[in-house]
Parts: sequence; C-alpha cells; structure tokens
Amino acid sequence: MDQDQFIGAVAQRCGASAEQATAITRATLTTLAERIDGGEARDLADRLPEALRAYAFGPAEAAEPFGLDVFVERVSGRADVDVDAAKDGITAVFDVLRDAVDPAAYAQAVGQLPAEFGEVADQTAPYVRRTA
Repeated sequence: MDQDQFIGAVAQRCGASAEQATAITRATLTTLAERIDGGEARDLADRLPEALRAYAFGPAEAAEPFGLDVFVERVSGRADVDVDAAKDGITAVFDVLRDAVDPAAYAQAVGQLPAEFGEVADQTAPYVRRTA
C-alpha cells in the first residue's frame, strides 16, 4: 500500500477530504509513536509507506503514558480538527493500519495501548477485517 492508497482509505472511512485525512493520519501516527515504545514505533514505521514513516518514529525510547482522551486531544490539535472528527479519523487510521501492515506488527503496536483504546483500535485477535 502506498501513501496515496493509505490516505485515500482513511479519507473514505472517515468521510474526510484527502487534505484532512493526510493531517489526521500524520497526527495519529505521531501521537501513536509517543504512546508506544521507541523500538515498536520504529518497527511499525518500517512497515508503512515511505512518505509516512517519519511520522511514526517516536521521540523517545520509553512510551509516554497517557489515555485515550489525551490521544484524541493531541490528534485534534495537530490535525486542526474538532474532537469528534479526530476520533473518527483515529479509528480510520487504525483500521487502515491493520489492513496495511502484517497482523503481528499491528498486534504488537496496539498491544501496548490500554484497553480503553479499543474504542478506536481493534485490539482483537485473530485479525478480523472491520467493515466501513
């Protein structure tokens, strides 16, 4: 999956423009990289389209512990969208991530998130493709 396909899938799933989907995708990957440990962020980044990899690299080795509300607020601010649009966009990004990377890589990344993230990230195993 290349960047255009990834962004297009996010836009379609959350009903956003390509520009807005790009901002939400970048903001979600950046925030996810802060929330998971650095090694896991790098591993996930290596599986993303090249143009999106830089956004998925964590700023530190240790994960920053914060909940879903803070995650959504950070994405909202970074993408310049309201909280509801941010939450819909985050869900779309996680869904597309699940389609774009192998199931083990996805499971390792979301496995570091608290259960409350189940609202936006399908944390079930085995892999079951969500419907739009």
